Parts: sequence; C-alpha cells; structure tokens
Amino acid sequence: MSENTFFETPQRLTPYPNFRFKIKWDQNGRPTYVAGISRVSALNRSTSVIRHREGGDPSAMHLAPGQTEYGPITLERGVCHDPAFTAWANKVFDRRNTPPPDPDEMSQADHRRNLTIEVYNEAGQKVLAYNVYNAWVSEFQSVSDLDANGEAAILIQSMTVENEGWERDTSVKPDAEPRFTLPASD
Repeated sequence: MSENTFFETPQRLTPYPNFRFKIKWDQNGRPTYVAGISRVSALNRSTSVIRHREGGDPSAMHLAPGQTEYGPITLERGVCHDPAFTAWANKVFDRRNTPPPDPDEMSQADHRRNLTIEVYNEAGQKVLAYNVYNAWVSEFQSVSDLDANGEAAILIQSMTVENEGWERDTSVKPDAEPRFTLPASD
C-alpha cells in the first residue's frame, strides 16, 4: 500500500479535481472574482541552463541555473455581459480611448494586475491557491469562431496574460474533509 501524501487531510486518498476553481483579480482596488471562467491553462516556468567548463578540465561540463521565465497563462470564459475582460485588455491598447498627444500609448498606470487562482475540493472547500504577479494582457480574443452548423457550442472569450512569476500561497490550509452521513432508514 502506498503512503498517503495528503498530510493536512490524511483521510483523502485521491488528488483534487481540476474542474473546481475560481480566479480573483484586483479590480478598482479591491479583490473581485471573475465571472464565468471555464478554463485556465497550466502554470509553468522554465530555467535556462548555463554550461561552462574549467580550464584545467576541458572534458567535464558543469551546469548552472540561469534566468527563469514564467509562461503565459490563458483564461477562457463564455461570452457574457460582464465587460471586465475587454476593459482589462483595453488597458494595454485602446486607440479610441487613449488621450492625445499619442493615440498609440498604453496605460502604464494600471495595466498590470495580480491574480489569485483558487482550487476547491469536491465539497467546495478551498484547498490550494496560487498568486500570479504583475499580469498583463498580451492577447485578447473577444469572440470565438462563429459556426451556423455548430451544435451545442457557446461563444468563448479568451485572454493570454504574461506574468512576472507565481507562487503557491502556503497560508491556504485545507480543512478536514467533510463526512456525510446517510439518514437512518425506516
């Protein structure tokens, strides 16, 4: 029998599901949950490798960690009347609303946001959270492909956000898994 790796909730034997999550971002100075997010791409980072040799030992190669880069994150949601995605995407480039003298200038004041990705267990308890720092929109798709032959498809908005790093929020500790009891039968 394998060892249980869920130290905080030892009665849990299976990993957490990937379909229970929420995204929170800073909107007008206060943390706000983003409506309707249905997909978040993986959080990833990669560190380049620096290779070097010593002059006295030309046959051996030494490896050292170099610069770390954090991959972009894609957020998707069904098209709705909440203008939050479009408003944030327009912070980087919005020709119509940028004041003169330079209509191609971006909003340096507030185009970056911190995000929090929260993961929940089957009972709806928050069990994990990741903080994403200084995210900004590098790509925005307002409406997905339209297809008159598509059945049971919905319109999707998506945005790709660049970021300057992420980390797990270690202050989030899962509560004990709830126990459900069946009512007594007659």
